[in-house]
Amino acid sequence: MNEISPHPTLEPADRKPGVDAKVASVNTVLIAEDNSISRRILESWFEKWDYRVTAVENGLDAWKVLQKEDAPQLAILDWMMPGMDGIELCRRIRSRDQDVYRYVVLLTAKDDKHDIVTGLEAGADDYLTKPFDVEELRARVRAGRRILDLQAALIRVQGALQFEAAHDRLTGIWNRGAILDLLIRETERSRRTNGSLGVIMADVDFFKQVNDDRGHLVGDAVLREVSRRFETTLRSYDSVGRYGGEEFLIIVPGCDAMNLVVTAERLRSRIANQPIETSAGPVPVTVSLGLVSTQSSESRLIDPEALLHAADAALYNAKNLGRNRVETAHAARAALNAHLPM
Repeated sequence: MNEISPHPTLEPADRKPGVDAKVASVNTVLIAEDNSISRRILESWFEKWDYRVTAVENGLDAWKVLQKEDAPQLAILDWMMPGMDGIELCRRIRSRDQDVYRYVVLLTAKDDKHDIVTGLEAGADDYLTKPFDVEELRARVRAGRRILDLQAALIRVQGALQFEAAHDRLTGIWNRGAILDLLIRETERSRRTNGSLGVIMADVDFFKQVNDDRGHLVGDAVLREVSRRFETTLRSYDSVGRYGGEEFLIIVPGCDAMNLVVTAERLRSRIANQPIETSAGPVPVTVSLGLVSTQSSESRLIDPEALLHAADAALYNAKNLGRNRVETAHAARAALNAHLPM
């Protein structure tokens, strides 16, 4: 067995690149202006330019809006406001560790170069001196929007790259490195919480025959559908990954031996009870599964490689006993002890 090596930390929920929430607020704008007439004029202009507008009359309210998860990425801030002025607001925005950049335009009646430098150094991206021309404002907003659109594109690319790095390209589930990393993390969690942990190794029966008789495209379709059925049968906080070829590794936290058998039988029947539809017609498919679980009293003794070894041995036993069956690693305790110092 290959040694388990660390992989970048992943959360089991991260099954898709989660970038939508980060880029959804590009078409929104925050207007913070204490003068009601100026505020309403700005609102009407931005609404005409197809922005969703959030307008407030003081800096404290603006700061509350900007701390929300879906806060606007574009902010038009008056320099002089009650509660908190635009300069302090800029400093607070830039002091936060944020995944998404906020583009800030500062409105000011000050036209001294020193004041302008102060505003830019506080974190403003641009400024307009009052009274300002609407077309100039629109041009500066367009410049800011181009920057935010570029950021959104970069976030999407980054999310896609992160997803591909941790997921199997064919099936979309965790790849080998990621599922092994999750196994390490779950064993560590079980040690901390003194909880039980279940591990399942699953293998598609006679998969080589499927490839030889039906072709590799049909084989790929079978693996995709097996993965999908596994995912939809498991709980949201369980994890399944493609361990290699037609073999899958499934991690079931907080699951004792009895419930692990129930889970594995559910997975087995989910595959066996319905043929998989492919371009070559329906293909009957079965899987064999090997299980190992640790009880809460054993949690401090958990070793991820020992669990893998025990589950793999149980899978080998299931294959030898006729396939399309579930076998438990009865010698799991011995396998664990074999990896532990006396």
